Amino acid sequence: MTTTARTTSPTGPTKSTRKPSAVAVLALGHATVDFYQGAVPALVPFLVAGRGYGYTAVSGIVLAATLLSSVVQPLFGALTDRRTMPWLIPLSSLCAGVGLALAGLGHSYALTWLAVALAGTGVAAYHPESARLARAAGRGSHVAMGWYSLGGTLGFALAPLVVGPVLTAGGLGATPWLVVPAVAGVLCTAPAVLVLARRAAPGRAGATSPAAPDDWPVFLRLSAIVVCRSVVFVGLSAFIGLYAQERVGGGPATGSAALFTLFAGGAAGTVAGGRLAARRGRVRTVRTAYAASVPAVAGVVLVPGPAFFVFVALAAAVLYVPFSLQVTLGQDFLPSRVGTASGVTLGLAVSVGGVTAPGIGALGETAGLGAALAPLIALCALAWWLARTLPEPKGMPGYGPGTGSAHGTPSGG
Repeated sequence: MTTTARTTSPTGPTKSTRKPSAVAVLALGHATVDFYQGAVPALVPFLVAGRGYGYTAVSGIVLAATLLSSVVQPLFGALTDRRTMPWLIPLSSLCAGVGLALAGLGHSYALTWLAVALAGTGVAAYHPESARLARAAGRGSHVAMGWYSLGGTLGFALAPLVVGPVLTAGGLGATPWLVVPAVAGVLCTAPAVLVLARRAAPGRAGATSPAAPDDWPVFLRLSAIVVCRSVVFVGLSAFIGLYAQERVGGGPATGSAALFTLFAGGAAGTVAGGRLAARRGRVRTVRTAYAASVPAVAGVVLVPGPAFFVFVALAAAVLYVPFSLQVTLGQDFLPSRVGTASGVTLGLAVSVGGVTAPGIGALGETAGLGAALAPLIALCALAWWLARTLPEPKGMPGYGPGTGSAHGTPSGG
């Protein structure tokens, strides 16, 4: 496979043997780093049980994972627009793993906050450069970006399955074991990432000016949609474990099951998003998904009993259908700043919502979690309203319905 990937023939077989391999490697790395984003909400029920933290305190922990990430993610994106930094991908994965490994040690809230903040910074540093390479590896295909995004979603989904049993067996003192996925992921992906970065560098250096100018007003509108989605999904992921125990009954195991349902539903939505966009167009698919999110999230907040899990799965699926599509839309709205666009649409999509988590937690302590989560329904409606005004990017061949790729050269950034 390595020899085939080095050929310069532009024929179809050469492309088909290279793209799946490169995208698969980046998807594996994406799964590794987003495992630690999903591990933070999975840690919350154990902090409540082991240290007696209230809703406001655990909201602060979620904030630690997201605040620095929200601030520095666009900065990393701007840096990767100026220069290639493939070494940042393995380094950021290790930072995420070390941060979570330290989170359960000791009993100081401040040290726990700082450890989780380190993990969030690692997640922030990973996404812009990784998404730029994914665009190059997939030659601009939003279907390929969907598979890359699926890696991150699966990492989210696996987190409660790993964190729950590890901490149930060993308590918070077992968090050092959580560094293992980061080390394994780096060992598996770092050599291939460096090779892919060297291949993409000549195309990047010789790339001509973008065919279309940067469209900042539309990109900012897309960013507002990303923020709405982030607040909804991060709010759900931060408190769904505790809310499930209220609505269904049971202990931390019920919370872990709800988190897994949330993240697994997201994985299904990620796969569906790329395929639906290839048939119906990206913008139309995004609009439909946000329209469907309104009743789905309402069901999560209002419906009791076992049906709660059905609505959790539905809400996750429709919230993740637009996930990878927003990444390629952002890259097309800012064709000369792919790293910046990726840092906002991909990175902030899993981080900026945490800034509102303390407010949700404080409202939950005074009025109950149901009342605290109810405003998320209105944010879904706002995202749908904003999505109605999005245009399909012009001058981007191959992105209409029935197609799955664009840009035959792997420059992309």
